[in-house]
Amino acid sequence: MFEMTSEDNLQDGTQEGPQGNSAYRQLLEEIRSGQLNSGDRLRETELAERLGVSRTPVREAIRQLEADGIVFHVPRQGATIRQLDYSEVMELYEMRAVLEGTAARLAAQAASEIEIEELEALNLELKAAGSSPDAILLNRQYHAAIMDAAKNRFLLGAVTTLQKTLMILGPTTLSQADRAERAIEEHFGVLEAIKARDGRLAEAAMRSHIESAQRVRVRALRSRPFFDEGLL
Repeated sequence: MFEMTSEDNLQDGTQEGPQGNSAYRQLLEEIRSGQLNSGDRLRETELAERLGVSRTPVREAIRQLEADGIVFHVPRQGATIRQLDYSEVMELYEMRAVLEGTAARLAAQAASEIEIEELEALNLELKAAGSSPDAILLNRQYHAAIMDAAKNRFLLGAVTTLQKTLMILGPTTLSQADRAERAIEEHFGVLEAIKARDGRLAEAAMRSHIESAQRVRVRALRSRPFFDEGLL
């Protein structure tokens, strides 16, 4: 039995221990939402004042973000959110396709009927949510539910680590309306394969879904200033 569901891990990026402090959770959410971006400096005093905490939990949060590979120290500047270069983005999405494809295959083998019903309900809610902020949360819940249905804690740990690094890229590609519509249909494709207990098809459908998101992400990243600096 998992002590923590993948929804907890994939949404919060947190576990028990030092990662559980509220400052860490808040900073992760601000990075995920795009409130904090690549290249932004994390100043302890400013963050403590804004978050309404002392500098100690902020310092601990920054250390944990550094351990996660999200933050690094720049000489004479201090803690700064990392920038991912083109090759890193491609590698992350390639690994995401492998890991989440595997999760879909395992889910096709191991998901209970209740878990399959929940997946369908989540995607129907996502479809009804349209472009509202709820859509982003429902999308995360859908992917997390597949991780739960896969029933493999080691796979969950690997995906959680990957998701933390992906947060550096900012808001999900689902924030684009046309992408959201396609993603919902792709979700149904994965779901139908899981219902049919066809692991090979479920894996292929999930890989295709992640690769579609990768294409959208790459197009968006090419317009960013730091991709004009010889990184392509």
